[in-house]
Amino acid sequence: MVMAAGLGKRMRPLTVSRPKPMVKVAGKPLIDHALDRLASAGVSRAVVNVHYLADAIEAHMKLRTEPAITISDERDQLLETGGGLVKASELLGDTFFCLNSDAMWLDGPRDVFRQLSTAWDPVKMDALLLLVPHPHAHNYRGKGDFHLDAMGRVSRRRSGRIAPFVFSGIQLCSSRLLRDPPEEAKFSTNVFWSRAIEEGRLYGTIHAGEWIEIGQPEHIAPAEELFARV
Repeated sequence: MVMAAGLGKRMRPLTVSRPKPMVKVAGKPLIDHALDRLASAGVSRAVVNVHYLADAIEAHMKLRTEPAITISDERDQLLETGGGLVKASELLGDTFFCLNSDAMWLDGPRDVFRQLSTAWDPVKMDALLLLVPHPHAHNYRGKGDFHLDAMGRVSRRRSGRIAPFVFSGIQLCSSRLLRDPPEEAKFSTNVFWSRAIEEGRLYGTIHAGEWIEIGQPEHIAPAEELFARV
């Protein structure tokens, strides 16, 4: 599942006339960076949700052959991340990768999808998040998102404190995570994560490579510089 329905407000003015997934970094639209990495890892099918300037994304997806693309249409209502997953759930398998269309990273010793797959334990996990240590989170200026305990279970950053790990926008999920969604169609994946934390079923694995936040126009040049060094 590639999340591509957002409004991209922080990326304005670049997103006034194009959706954020179509903004180019290093000569290629953001969404193609994500889909190319999935294809390289052997993923044969991807679901892409659309809302803002959806026609542009759909037209671009028709140009791709790998992975095969199925569109989850949110034109009528932007459902946020959690609602978007629920709407697309019938198109997804029992276990699936989910990533933001603007996720950009450099792999460590293993590609991130194999790392997640190797660490995955469906008996005890509802979701496994790829987490980035602060020193490897380029363009990032926040206070972090999560802590990890000795067993790899995730807990949230407490208000006013610093957390050592940043969510990369990449995760491996069980369909169990999406059970019993809220009645309101529009909601964040955080709703599911909070329940999984309470049940001890939200886990994390630490990314050994580099990760680049692409949230604002000024993030693009540092990202291109980093990729040029590879």
